[in-house]
Amino acid sequence: MNCEEAKQKIMIRDVLEHYNLFPTKENRKTAFYFALDRDEKTPSLSVDFIKNRAFDFGTGKSYDVISIVQQINQCSVSDALKYLEKFEFSSSDKKQNLVADDEMQYKILNIKDIQHFALIDYLESRKVSAQMHLVKEVHYQMNGKKNFGLGFFNDSGGVEIRNKYSKICLGKKDVTLIKNQKNTFNEIAVFEGFFDFLTFQNISKEPHLDFLILNSTSMLFKVEEELKKYRKISLFLDNDANGKLFNSKIANQYNNVEDCSHIYLGYKDLNEWYCRD
Repeated sequence: MNCEEAKQKIMIRDVLEHYNLFPTKENRKTAFYFALDRDEKTPSLSVDFIKNRAFDFGTGKSYDVISIVQQINQCSVSDALKYLEKFEFSSSDKKQNLVADDEMQYKILNIKDIQHFALIDYLESRKVSAQMHLVKEVHYQMNGKKNFGLGFFNDSGGVEIRNKYSKICLGKKDVTLIKNQKNTFNEIAVFEGFFDFLTFQNISKEPHLDFLILNSTSMLFKVEEELKKYRKISLFLDNDANGKLFNSKIANQYNNVEDCSHIYLGYKDLNEWYCRD
């Protein structure tokens, strides 16, 4: 794969989502994200889905899929191309859908307790089947195709959908804040995704915590004021570059932070560590 093929075949949205970066606002053609190279309160990275390019109004930098990977991974063009080989190419069909649709077309068909054997098997493979009461079985139709997965709801009514083959959000992206009436802002545990939250429920001896599932580290800005209310913030973020970046960001912003990633040192996240045997 050469540079031109990568720019034509790989969508910028897919690359950003791979890094857990999601838009703060969007329409059918464009969206705004937080900058790739700095912390900011107001998102300044404008992404044009039709042209498959991004522009940072704060620095004047222009990005394509290759330079985005270079910026985030701090690597050469050749290394960025190697990294992009892992993406499943969708040719130009995805671009045409973006032009034709006002937004991603989906419809939730049914929400129920977990019953399907494939979802039960998936929960068992992640060793969190004991917590299946905390998620739902969601059947939906998207772009004319029916599918189903585990559903975990966020605070804006959006649904994080997971199954063995997909990782998407139906509706608006947001955090999930779960409050315990007995806690009264003493301590909160923070997770990137809901599988780590489910894993924590398996092993926790602290039943009276509040819980914050970011569903993407890019959603942190939504709860920055809320976190100030807590006496202690326990972080269970991923052991990767993005997780470490946000660990540092939160630790610098608050005085009451404990980084718990040492528990699963050498593993990507809490769930991977829990499934190690």
